[in-house]
Amino acid sequence: MAAIKDQDEVVHALEPFRRELTAYCYRMLGSAFEAEDAVQETMVRAWSKFDGFEGRSALRTWLYRIATNVCLDMAPAAQRRARPMDLFGPGSAGAPDLAQLEERVWLGPIPDERVLSGDPAEVAVGRESIRLAFVAALQRLPARQRAVLILREVLAWSAAETAELLGTSVASVNSALQRARATLAQGGTDYGDPLKPLDEEQRHLLTRYVQAFEAFDVEALTQLLHQDAVLNMPPYRLWLRGVDELRAWWLGPGCGCRGSRLLPVTANGSPAFAQYRPAEDGFGWTPWGVTVLEISDGGIRTMTNHMDTERLFPLWGLPERLSPEGVPA
Repeated sequence: MAAIKDQDEVVHALEPFRRELTAYCYRMLGSAFEAEDAVQETMVRAWSKFDGFEGRSALRTWLYRIATNVCLDMAPAAQRRARPMDLFGPGSAGAPDLAQLEERVWLGPIPDERVLSGDPAEVAVGRESIRLAFVAALQRLPARQRAVLILREVLAWSAAETAELLGTSVASVNSALQRARATLAQGGTDYGDPLKPLDEEQRHLLTRYVQAFEAFDVEALTQLLHQDAVLNMPPYRLWLRGVDELRAWWLGPGCGCRGSRLLPVTANGSPAFAQYRPAEDGFGWTPWGVTVLEISDGGIRTMTNHMDTERLFPLWGLPERLSPEGVPA
């Protein structure tokens, strides 16, 4: 019984760190599922080595050291994750390339509740650092540079703390941070505005988006977009840029979205919706994708529709079908 009590105490000591470690591993790996695997492996290693933890560093630092090593072990195992526009040129709505690539290629979304916690100020800061465009930019960095940038600039660790965690020198950390900053600056990425639940302008924009999409009013939809707005739909290679292309898409190959229903969710610190299309059997609506919106300057700049519904909808606890009344069937 004493051993079981000790095991329970170890679990009780480790569990409060799960959410922030998931956020860290997600930024490192670009996949909610890989992040959860990495955190689980971190917890297993920490549990197995807990008797040897001498307390010379804080428990949090020790866990981050383990999580970093797990992520560094995992990072070379697959291609760095990306968005379609990071890999290919824009396509055409008139001749869409609907070839599909494997899931391991794509940057995936993650529910806010899996990675954000704390007071409203902490949550607001957290939203800034899990946006899709920012995490995509992180994936362009070598894994150790990625770890340095996250630890120093997202988690606000000192250079000395980061050097100790990575087993290197302060000079090496500072050099890696400088190179990481330069790489991100070269990308010139607009990360967009994070979700602002109390912002009346953003709420009005999202209400108009839902109304226009569910009514499938293409002209109303295009009025909400920046002129160079982007639509992409992993796992498809296709991505489209510009209001004219998006209008042609919705009036052409994308017309299957007519009659859809949207349920609001939060993903990557951004406004997001679970899209349900009319069911083929005529009864209600069935899952089609999780769409993450990137908004800036009062308009929609990017729409990313993640279509791995079999795995993603359970991640948000979303229903498998909506009834004709628009409620979970």
